[in-house]
Amino acid sequence: MKIALLGYGKMGQEIEKLAIKRGHKIVLIINNLEDWETQGQHLPEADIAIDFSTPISILENIYNCFDANIPVVVGTTGWLDDLEKVRHDCLSRDQCLFYAPNFSIGVNLFFDLNRYLANLMSKLAGYAISIEETHHIHKQDSPSGTAIALANDIIKYTERKEKWVKEAVENPDELGIKSFRANNVPGTHVVRYESEEDSIEIIHTAKSRRGFAMGAIMAGEWILGKKGFFDMTNLLDAQILMNRE
Repeated sequence: MKIALLGYGKMGQEIEKLAIKRGHKIVLIINNLEDWETQGQHLPEADIAIDFSTPISILENIYNCFDANIPVVVGTTGWLDDLEKVRHDCLSRDQCLFYAPNFSIGVNLFFDLNRYLANLMSKLAGYAISIEETHHIHKQDSPSGTAIALANDIIKYTERKEKWVKEAVENPDELGIKSFRANNVPGTHVVRYESEEDSIEIIHTAKSRRGFAMGAIMAGEWILGKKGFFDMTNLLDAQILMNRE
């Protein structure tokens, strides 16, 4: 598989190493606007593109892939306001995009656990619900896309929560997300239910970027030859959880 890397920070470099180990070839690296101007004409040489860039550049990167008819795997977060438009354009133009706020297989199983726990706890009003996320100091979006996905699932299954808010909660229908930034933390997410009697927590801690990179490469391998808008649920259904409900 010939891969175009859009974004060449620590994640892009980790993807490059793992992709080569799996027998793939990196045919293009785009890390800024100047690279598009000097190297962008080589995008059609790729079989897929994998994007871990920035919220500022992500839309241009996606539409460049659409224009070149190149399937794109997107791990960049911080652009949720544009997600539905991109989904619509992807489908209407018969293109292929795979988006996930987190490509770790473990995190996506954690999403399942979060939904299950939220459903169990939905009728227990005595428990306050909160989310905490910690990442490295270079992460540009806050809260993380993973924390927002966790919050949206809790809201879906919990009638007393209507929206998430950053940091302090002012109203009982709000779900608070606290964000922390520290050196060299790949990503830790905590969902907490706390009452006067006890506390229930589920935690996912990433040990390195390798899990995110491997998930993105697996997504790229899977979408070859496909058209449509996909996410990790589709990948897990197809390759891991064949009997998933």
